[in-house]
Amino acid sequence: MNAREKEFTSSSGGGPGGAADAGERNLAPATVSPHAPAGSRPAVGSPHIHESARAQVAGRATYVDDMTELKGTLHAAPILSPVAHGRLRGVDPKAALDLPGVRGVVLAGDIPGDPVLATFVHDEPIFALDTVEHVGQVIGLVVADSALAARRAARQVRLDIEPLPALLDVRAAHAARSYVLPPVTVRRGEPEAALAASPHRLCGQLEVGGQEHFYLEGQVAYAIPLEQGQWHIHSSTQHPGEVQHWVAHALHLENSAVTVECRRMGGGFGGKETQAGHMAVWAALAARKLGRPVKLRLDRDDDFMITGKRHPFAYDWEVGFDDIGRITALKMAMLANCGFSADLSGPVADRAIFHSDNAYFLSDVEIASYRCKTNVQSHTAFRGFGGPQGVVAIEAIIGDIARHLGLDPLAVRQRNFYGVGERDVTHYQMKVEDNILEPLVNTLARSCGYAERRQRIAQWNADSPVVKRGLALTPVKFGISFTATFFNQAGALVHVFTDGSVQLNHGGTEMGQGLHTKIMQVVADELGVPFERVRVTATETGKVPNASATAASAGTDLNGRAAQYAARNIRDNLAAFVAGLDGCGAGAVRLRRGEVISPKATRSFDEVVKLAYANRIQLWSDGFYRTPKIHYDKVTLTGRPFYYFSYGAACSEVAIDTLTGESRVLAVDILHDVGTSINPAIDVGQIEGGFIQGMGWLTCEQLVWNEQGVLTTHAPSTYKIPATGDLPTRLAVALWPEANREDNVGGSKAVGEPPFMLAISVWEAIREAVAAAGGDASRLVAPATPEHVLRALGGVG
Repeated sequence: MNAREKEFTSSSGGGPGGAADAGERNLAPATVSPHAPAGSRPAVGSPHIHESARAQVAGRATYVDDMTELKGTLHAAPILSPVAHGRLRGVDPKAALDLPGVRGVVLAGDIPGDPVLATFVHDEPIFALDTVEHVGQVIGLVVADSALAARRAARQVRLDIEPLPALLDVRAAHAARSYVLPPVTVRRGEPEAALAASPHRLCGQLEVGGQEHFYLEGQVAYAIPLEQGQWHIHSSTQHPGEVQHWVAHALHLENSAVTVECRRMGGGFGGKETQAGHMAVWAALAARKLGRPVKLRLDRDDDFMITGKRHPFAYDWEVGFDDIGRITALKMAMLANCGFSADLSGPVADRAIFHSDNAYFLSDVEIASYRCKTNVQSHTAFRGFGGPQGVVAIEAIIGDIARHLGLDPLAVRQRNFYGVGERDVTHYQMKVEDNILEPLVNTLARSCGYAERRQRIAQWNADSPVVKRGLALTPVKFGISFTATFFNQAGALVHVFTDGSVQLNHGGTEMGQGLHTKIMQVVADELGVPFERVRVTATETGKVPNASATAASAGTDLNGRAAQYAARNIRDNLAAFVAGLDGCGAGAVRLRRGEVISPKATRSFDEVVKLAYANRIQLWSDGFYRTPKIHYDKVTLTGRPFYYFSYGAACSEVAIDTLTGESRVLAVDILHDVGTSINPAIDVGQIEGGFIQGMGWLTCEQLVWNEQGVLTTHAPSTYKIPATGDLPTRLAVALWPEANREDNVGGSKAVGEPPFMLAISVWEAIREAVAAAGGDASRLVAPATPEHVLRALGGVG
């Protein structure tokens, strides 16, 4: 490594362990220390390994495409539109049907039910009807004996399409008033008057790109026709209940005729919340027409071309502020690029509004949200669900304010934090009751040596003509609950068998995030049995009906509490039974460590279960949970949409090469609030993974559509996700040591989505480095690719 490389990669340092050394507040470290033997401690709070980890490592964990196929199974491949917008005048499948192994073609005319998907907005056809609206829109399917034969044949289908003008730019769509849903505005106070009275004013624009989900397991479904008009669908989905509804709707059946099963996914990140339903509907339609089981697995290129991404956003804003950087007024327009149909764009854009404050009190504010229709893939849910698009905008604005005034950006951020009294109510009228922003950020700033490092970096930049560094510490305040209030409910089943073993089923889905593992821990403690006695079964609509999507970071909150209630019912049954045997009150009976203890006797759990069964005591139960306290007006977007907030902060140090535009993240210190952790190992992994994924969104993951509307970044060769070489030398994670102030399962807090936004510290650090090099940080476009960094430095047009 030469001297130039060393100066580009070494960190200016903080404490030797960064945030993990912040022992003054007894912070939980990222490393997992040795623990007592299994069974002698509660399961909740222990770093149990992922319930499928051993099977996954050994290659024995089954995903949909690994399943043994039934005899006669066929394979489907999609017929894709090659144009962004046009009239579909005809489909000629003859060349495809003449190929060996091809069994049929499925088109819109083969749909027995509604030809439009059963979405809330009801605006997306199952197959293209008389028009095509993006490159990659599915027009139909070719079905063959093998996946390869089907894919080859699909390319031979001849399409007659008359091209029409296409809208590919979100600002052009906004100018044309092309929207998938009506605009929404949230307003508080008098922002125009407050702007006029502000000592300082700035205005600007910002462009933030989308993001490909890049799940390791692509979209896949396996549709199996059963007897008497019934169906079994294996789907890699975050929302089996919605897949059930969509398939039944398309086949013109009752929901009860369709069972959807998902044991696990190889990643989802929101991309399998709604859009897994397309695969299942298509596969089921092919199976119905041909009378045989059909599997549909997209290859990576088709997956890129068909499925939606994180919504790209554009912003126009004007802000007023005082001499110390406190915001006095804000007006902002958010332009969400929704693609050709609504999908989940409404709630995504709503959440962007909700999180456009992030950690900051906005007294006089107007936020206008425009849900723009363009001729690209229909964009969809992605980790954070619009929250990142709201947070990144306000953080960029505060960074610009600080540079305009020549102040430390962290000091400006802290001056704008939510406080008490009149400064504790959001712009959507929810009171912030669990605010830990100030102590959490102060703790991280001290533990990572923020002030000292800022001074060292200033000296570095004065001495280094080519490589410039930046440091930023940014907070996160993220609301937890589905903004569609009715989704905040869950059910679960717990069965205790006569040998004392326990089986768990709930409505949540496992996509690698450890949901099943955490809920197994909750059930184990509720029944007082070792973690190893609990098994989880595949998520299935025939066991827990009407389950909500596993999304919004609420999987453990909802399903964990439902499972806890189910297990508690069984525990209470056993306690009452033993109390009757021993002549004591049920409250005096305890279940722990595999034993049932009364004032008169100690029995093994297994023994008690056998006795209870012999005495006809119920050993299974369901559980149901609905999130309390939440409510809001969907028209005005005011009320209490969230049960609580999760908080966190990250300090990131970066370096940029001013000659090439290359950037590198050198060091990251994170302090994050997960309440009382159910599983510290899983939570730390979620924090690390969310941060790195967010870093990818803001640094290297760039989606590029050409002038014909073709997504040119449609494969690993052209779309770059973070790799091991992109990891910072130091990534220190610590957990905030305070339980959730709301009554949540185990005192925990959600952890799936909030850490994603910690990566905005990287974006702000890059902007600081650009400014240190004499560039215009406000010109930087996300992601901060080398090209975009050079543009902000004035190096390219």
